[in-house]
Amino acid sequence: MKREIIQTLDGSTTIHLQEWNECYHSKHGAIQEAQHVFIKNGLSLFQNKQISILEIGFGTGLNAFITFLEASKMNQSIDYVGVEAYPISAEEVVSMNYVDELNASNESPVFKKIHESNWEEKIVLRDDFTLTKRKQFFEEIDDFEKFDLIYFDAFGYRVQPELWSTAIFEKMYNALKPNSVLVTYAARGVVKRSMIEVGFTVEKLAGPPGKREMFRARKK
Repeated sequence: MKREIIQTLDGSTTIHLQEWNECYHSKHGAIQEAQHVFIKNGLSLFQNKQISILEIGFGTGLNAFITFLEASKMNQSIDYVGVEAYPISAEEVVSMNYVDELNASNESPVFKKIHESNWEEKIVLRDDFTLTKRKQFFEEIDDFEKFDLIYFDAFGYRVQPELWSTAIFEKMYNALKPNSVLVTYAARGVVKRSMIEVGFTVEKLAGPPGKREMFRARKK
């Protein structure tokens, strides 16, 4: 599938899959989307806490990098696990301009380490932040009550509806500890029904730029 690097409306880059006309991040702003969906409506709920995060769709590493930058501001200690079946190439990593766009030049080695670290191996990015990348299909996830927060950032329902099925959300529900949260940019009725069917309580929130709504799901 042909891939190209494009610039989104906030100046940050993403990867566009031409055959699907699908991007790894919002065309309206990759960084803006990540900060709104995953940081503002997810990570910020856990200030001053030690938490574990599961990211579904590790992709460009943007969500992990922003979480790393924000964790110190929120006095958090984070164990981060990113799942990705098809890692991006080294050339694509170099083309991502997140370090510059986030004014994080001091942390450039961290972004590099995020991508160059071995898969299936827990690494320490900072005393309060560990990262494990798992090369895995979402259907293979079998964690049980391990995570406090899930970033659900799979490709959209339009191109991969199977990733938004009841079976997948059941795995997400099982992977979460009680009193935990899943956030996603999605806001389709069929997605909400699947979440509710497996036990989530779902709330609709204002979406990021270019998108009216998003979901946050809670496991009691």
